[in-house]
Amino acid sequence: MPDHDAAAERETEAEPETGADREPEAEPKTEAEREAEADRRRLSLEKKRERYVWYYLAYFLFGIHIVAFVMIYAVLHAK
Repeated sequence: MPDHDAAAERETEAEPETGADREPEAEPKTEAEREAEADRRRLSLEKKRERYVWYYLAYFLFGIHIVAFVMIYAVLHAK
């Protein structure tokens, strides 16, 4: 029978590095490099937020269909 405590200890030992453990990245030297880095980060964040908007829309539409099917069932089976 495997030792569950040993497996749990191994999982806690193999934690990913946090931001404090990593070496700091070199700061961009010129204004153009800083602007390019800011644009890259802004576009990355915008892409992430747009993906979340599509997820919310999909869940909303799915939910509307479930409600519609329940209402149709209720109307068809009403006495």
